[in-house]
Amino acid sequence: MKLLTFDVGGTEIKYAIIENAINISEKGYVPTPLDSFEHFVDVVKEIYEPYKEKVEGIAMCLPGAVDVEKGHCDKCGSMKYPHSIEVGRLLSEACGCKVILENDGKAAALAEYEYGSIKGCQNATVFVIGTAIGGGLIIDHHIVRGPTFMAGEFSFVNTDASHYEDPSQIIGSCCSTSYLLQRYQKLSGTKETIDGRKFFELLPDDENAQIALDELCNNIAIQIYNLYWLLDLEKVAIGGGISRQPVLVEKIKEKFAEVQSKAMTTRFNSTLPLEVVPCRFSNDANLIGAYITYETFNR
Repeated sequence: MKLLTFDVGGTEIKYAIIENAINISEKGYVPTPLDSFEHFVDVVKEIYEPYKEKVEGIAMCLPGAVDVEKGHCDKCGSMKYPHSIEVGRLLSEACGCKVILENDGKAAALAEYEYGSIKGCQNATVFVIGTAIGGGLIIDHHIVRGPTFMAGEFSFVNTDASHYEDPSQIIGSCCSTSYLLQRYQKLSGTKETIDGRKFFELLPDDENAQIALDELCNNIAIQIYNLYWLLDLEKVAIGGGISRQPVLVEKIKEKFAEVQSKAMTTRFNSTLPLEVVPCRFSNDANLIGAYITYETFNR
């Protein structure tokens, strides 16, 4: 089966042709239109047109609460327009092909469970660091969706109630690439905006970049620590564009060890049996997971 797959994020729409789940070709990306759902549909249709004779359909992942069976999407993060919209049906009508939707974090978890770094785990999760935070939970060898399809939405997890009045300080939000870059900008006292690639070029010589990265990784480590005790996880796989930077996963491991040490010395003289690993498929995990969902719901 050959599909056109989409990974819709708050900043850009990535797309690729995928065959047999992990054979990826003809990758590209365009900015995500945030002004209207109609504009979004037009962009997807324009990308699809050159491939319509080559593919069986469209597999798409996007943020928010996604009902895979109904193709309905709600609470789509920075994409304000698709709230409570039958995205799958409307895209299918516009493009003239079958469209299957999946949540982006759950797509990443499916890809890594089927073919990647958490394959074979009974309980594991994928933590996707992007414009916001994506997450997907594998419990008892199955993806967890929940009755309202919100299971694994780490962006809404808060470990400090004093921050509820400032959503930007909710710890889920403080685990994102957006937070990392904004924190660096504030520490540096500059109005210049940079992207993730430029940020990691500044390491290790820029002290403010080091501080921002330490804070980000500490926030993520706290999330991982809490998730272990809630779900008895074997592995946490770190994904998203910046996960390709080896220093990121190493720093998260370092901070996780520190969190364990501080939290457990008074009660346990041991470390948790949990591995923190990079996603095998990095930024392609969402695309591959979308393909897997299409394949599953098209049998």
